[in-house]
Amino acid sequence: MMKPSGQFTSIGGQAVIEGVMMRSPHFIAVAVRKPNQKIVIRYLPYSSVSQRFPFLKKPILRGVTTLVESMVQGIDALSFSANIAADAEGSGEELSQWAIAGSIATAFVFGMGLFVALPHFLTALVTSSKMINLTAQSPLFHLMDGALKIMILLTYVYGIALMKDIHRVFQYHGAEHKSIYVFEAGEDLTVENARKYTTLHPRCGTSFLLFLVLISIGVFSIIFPLFQLTHLSSVPILNHIMMIGVKMILMFPVAGLAYEFIKACAFRMDNPLFRLLIWPGMILQKLTTRQPDDDQLEVALASLKQVLRLEKSSDNSKTEIEVSGLSELGVVHAQVAEFPEV
Repeated sequence: MMKPSGQFTSIGGQAVIEGVMMRSPHFIAVAVRKPNQKIVIRYLPYSSVSQRFPFLKKPILRGVTTLVESMVQGIDALSFSANIAADAEGSGEELSQWAIAGSIATAFVFGMGLFVALPHFLTALVTSSKMINLTAQSPLFHLMDGALKIMILLTYVYGIALMKDIHRVFQYHGAEHKSIYVFEAGEDLTVENARKYTTLHPRCGTSFLLFLVLISIGVFSIIFPLFQLTHLSSVPILNHIMMIGVKMILMFPVAGLAYEFIKACAFRMDNPLFRLLIWPGMILQKLTTRQPDDDQLEVALASLKQVLRLEKSSDNSKTEIEVSGLSELGVVHAQVAEFPEV
């Protein structure tokens, strides 16, 4: 296993159905392997909302901004890859913008329900017994809530990892990480160079999700008792519903804290302490990444190479191309220093 690079790029990505989405400072490219083995690449200009509102680049706020933008772009990329799959199956039904918006809303509600509301209600149910008699005023309540969150997260990730289709998505997830490592190492973007790298990356969204949960445990254990947020109503069930609402709002600044933590650790991987701190997130990635085959690596590299080509070229007249292999995209001369993670 190759040692991860200490230099990180602002370019990142996400696995989709039979493909990979890559995002650079000004472009997004989604590469998908078609049933005829050709690679179709859709690419579009991209401008972060933080470019228009610089205050969103501040610590904490930039993490929230990145999370929201990544969710929107990820759902859009997934819909594109799903449409390719639908065309291959002959259904020809494309997802509308309303369907994409609905998917984002559904994903948000599902996530909040599964990782915020469910563990809180389960904790309230368990601690309401006369044998325990523990109220939300106690930090132990929130520690139990957090422990349930982690159990639900691990069970959920392990469960979906057993699904055949998700297994292939996780292979593309590994391919995405290997491709980023090649670029960060300053090597040519080839399948041969990508093979040797690990599928685990310190800036992975899986690590972010884990530390989002872990940091929320500490924040809620302090904030709720300190600011008397455990007595919002005299009606017990309404009180818990209101607390869950507060937790959902607080998840946004918690996400910002998790983002800053991931960045701090990623830049200090040569330090044993920071390697130890990020270690749980790297371990969890063993569930969400799988070793990709060469065809999958080629797709991930094609997506990465395309966003780099766009960053270096002024010709953005097309929005989609189809290639038979990585070689058709030519050689791209780009360095990590041009796209640093700051």
